[in-house]
Amino acid sequence: MDYRFGKQYRLLKTDDFSSVFAFRKRRSRDLLQVSRSNGNGLNHPRIGLVVGKKTAKRANERNYMKRVIRDWFRLNKNQLPPQDFVVRVRRKFDRATAKQARAELAQLMFGNPATGCGKQV
Repeated sequence: MDYRFGKQYRLLKTDDFSSVFAFRKRRSRDLLQVSRSNGNGLNHPRIGLVVGKKTAKRANERNYMKRVIRDWFRLNKNQLPPQDFVVRVRRKFDRATAKQARAELAQLMFGNPATGCGKQV
């Protein structure tokens, strides 16, 4: 198993983010929102993160949220389809609620729309 999080697994350019947002495939929960593309033409998934200053004013809080999401992705990327994902933090979470954020992320990434987990937007 490869648990690294190299550059090939990241969305870095504005065009990459824009192409994911253009598909309008979004699912939301209380803390997180995940947008996904149909496919990225690669053999692995990629992830982009959006944590705005409105969500958390302090940089260390935003960095913590990004670190939690990146770590979850790093451990589960081998089970994800080869698509581009953009994870947007809707509401601030900290160490006390990080477990809930990880559970929501798993539901949004793996959840089937037919089962009703995750609100389709």
